[in-house]
Amino acid sequence: MAVYITGDTHGDFRQIENFCAEMETKQDDIMMILGDAGFNYFGDIRDDAGKMDVSHTHMTYFLVHGNHEMRPETVGEYRLVDWNGGMVYQEARFPRLLFAKDGEIYRINGRSVLVIGGAYSIDKEYRLRMGYRWFPDEQPSEEVRRYVEQQLDKANWNVDVVLTHTCPRKYEPVEYFLPGIDQSKVDKSTENWLDSIEDRLDYREWYCGHWHINKKIDKLTFLFHDIRLFT
Repeated sequence: MAVYITGDTHGDFRQIENFCAEMETKQDDIMMILGDAGFNYFGDIRDDAGKMDVSHTHMTYFLVHGNHEMRPETVGEYRLVDWNGGMVYQEARFPRLLFAKDGEIYRINGRSVLVIGGAYSIDKEYRLRMGYRWFPDEQPSEEVRRYVEQQLDKANWNVDVVLTHTCPRKYEPVEYFLPGIDQSKVDKSTENWLDSIEDRLDYREWYCGHWHINKKIDKLTFLFHDIRLFT
């Protein structure tokens, strides 16, 4: 079994489909996507075409929740099932598309992997003005945060790898901030909370998406189009 990791896809899976064909991947190989995969934008049958296309690849998908998609627990057909030591959300019709539950700690490739999804949409006002979808539960709620910290208490605040959608605030790539965005109006509460998690946590590697860049800072790696082997 091989495990790969990549950043946001926003419903465009051509690169992954080509990668699967080139690498001759198997169904038990895993592709981890760090949020905004693009599967649950509408929460109804309009999402099925993309799910069906990706399901035809030889790969299992392990998905972090992003901010431009519905939380799987709010989509009617998902159920919680056990997978690699943690709970994931799964649809019976698409059994190889697995959404991580925030705060769960999985065992993947022999490593303990904590997952925390969600982020603030800096394009919120634009999306609302243009009639695009925006999700009020895009960021981790207080309930989710408590669950994450309870899980870490059980793990003695020690995991091998952290997967998030956004990053701790101390690692924000300020040089990639979009021009014209008033940063004083951007909600940084998730990044601030992840800062507090990172300060306490003993970990080896941290991966995030959201920022649409490929970059490494200390033990944290931002991923966008790059597909990396998760070793």
